[in-house]
Amino acid sequence: MLHCQKLRLLSMIIVFLVFIHQFIQANDSLYSDNEPFISGIILNGDSVIFSYSDTPEPGHFLANDHILKYNTNNILFELKPAGIFEYQFFLEGFDEKPTKWLTNDLKEYTNLPAGRYSFHVRFRDSDGRSGELDPLVFRILPLWYLSAPAIISYPVLLLLSFLAFYQMLKRRFDHKQFLLEQLINKKTEEMITDKEKTEKLLANVLPKDTADEIMEKGKATKMKYNFVTVLFSDIQGFTQIAEEMNPEVLIDELDKFFFHFDSVVEKYRIEKIKTIGDAYMCAGGIPEKNRTNPVEVILAALEMQTYMKKIKESAELAGIKFWDIRIGIHTGTVIAGVVGQKKLSYDIWGDTVNTASRMESSGEAGKINISGTTYEFVKEYFICEYRGRMPVKYKGELDMYFVKGIVAGLCDENGTPNRNFILKIQMIKLQDIEEMINKLYSEEASPNLYFHNPAHLRNLCSQVDLLTKAENLPDDVYINLKLASIFLLTGFAADYDKPEDASFNLLEDVLPRYGFNRENIESAENLIRNSFNDHPESLSDKILHDARYDYLGRVDYITLTDKLFRERIEYGKVTDNKTWYDIQKKLLYDHEFLTSTGKLLRSVSMEDQISALEVYNK
Repeated sequence: MLHCQKLRLLSMIIVFLVFIHQFIQANDSLYSDNEPFISGIILNGDSVIFSYSDTPEPGHFLANDHILKYNTNNILFELKPAGIFEYQFFLEGFDEKPTKWLTNDLKEYTNLPAGRYSFHVRFRDSDGRSGELDPLVFRILPLWYLSAPAIISYPVLLLLSFLAFYQMLKRRFDHKQFLLEQLINKKTEEMITDKEKTEKLLANVLPKDTADEIMEKGKATKMKYNFVTVLFSDIQGFTQIAEEMNPEVLIDELDKFFFHFDSVVEKYRIEKIKTIGDAYMCAGGIPEKNRTNPVEVILAALEMQTYMKKIKESAELAGIKFWDIRIGIHTGTVIAGVVGQKKLSYDIWGDTVNTASRMESSGEAGKINISGTTYEFVKEYFICEYRGRMPVKYKGELDMYFVKGIVAGLCDENGTPNRNFILKIQMIKLQDIEEMINKLYSEEASPNLYFHNPAHLRNLCSQVDLLTKAENLPDDVYINLKLASIFLLTGFAADYDKPEDASFNLLEDVLPRYGFNRENIESAENLIRNSFNDHPESLSDKILHDARYDYLGRVDYITLTDKLFRERIEYGKVTDNKTWYDIQKKLLYDHEFLTSTGKLLRSVSMEDQISALEVYNK
């Protein structure tokens, strides 16, 4: 029985060995009959990827485009079966050409750069079989900062960085510019403030026009004035008072007097010249020439006299020594200008100055002594006591007068100028304003103001004077009408499109300087406004209307309207003859002189003017 068991075991071993032998032969036959394949891929000598590992579809790995990280760039390809085939390898994207035929079934690539690759394998055996495996496609990713998105983002990042840098620089620049502008504005404000202080200081020392000339040119031109009234005042017995009074109190009192005198001369637009010790000197009629300066200087002298009388009365009541002054006035020709290089001084020279000084020294305490020349200009306004011909040093004998006050009818109960006095002065000032505006208009009017020229302005003012006298217009009404006529056309020189507003601006600037009040300004402006709007309300409006359209009834109407046509063309207000002809024809048909005098003065009828216009238009 034991022997039988050994036989069965031996039989089983023999059967198993036969099975193993057959299995090996079967496998060898499988490997020898099939094509070669990539059996494995080894990455960096460590990670192994098998193409056949219980995969139902051989070559599954090969059929996909695999992505490898940038640090898995050492690749070993393993092929099976081994020792049967020769291989030729080619890595597209890395190799320049395929390798020679090799019996080695392994192919390794090291340090492959980032990129896309396709691994090709060709094979052959000794029996003449050959072929090519499906290519294995894979990619090795670059470092993150070398990847396509990163490279694409670099220009964007560079641009953003540049913009951020630019914005930073711009903010810095803007901040520095802001600081610089703040500094410049501060310095400019300081300069403006200093300039204003300098101008104010110069204005306090010099007349405005003279100060402006010095600021602009560095020097001032000396000028001759033919009609100037000079006032000298001197404190009676000042030398003795100075010896007995405390110096500080003396100077304070003197300063108080001169401060009041300054306010008086400013009120009457008189130019203070200087003070020398206790002497105070001023002059009317400079630097702006005017016809009323003798009257205004005496008005200032009367106010100074009244002030000193009040001081004297207060001093007598207090039982202390009082101050008393002598005042001398003379009218004539002077030379005015600035002397000195560092400490500038505005001064006047001439025989008139010397005579005024003699009038003061020849006078009496508390009185106003004027020369015969000055008397002739003011005798209608003031009560003057004739002193006779008095001896004057280096002058012989001169007529002298003491001014006692304003004549009856020109003063109120307090002895100050009443409305009649002011109207008389304003009537004279109208001549000064008309002369000044005519001069200014002649200098500033454009040459292409063919119609609204200085000659037309003078004619307008003359017509107003003529119609006013004929219509018996009161003086107080005439003054405002005259002012309106003087300024009516001045706006055409400054702003042809808005002449009314420009006229108002000049009027507002000039009239206060000549002592006209708000009532005068507003009345004149209303007349100008009504004239521009062709809306006459009062007799003054009608007179101004007839004076303005006087050319419609004149024999030289065609010449004048032609000038107006050329002017309107140059300023773009009309473009063709026909339009202008229609406008002028309608104006002649519709126009009517509103005052009886204006109708009488019309030398050519409306019908004749229209006929002349039609002939001219042909």
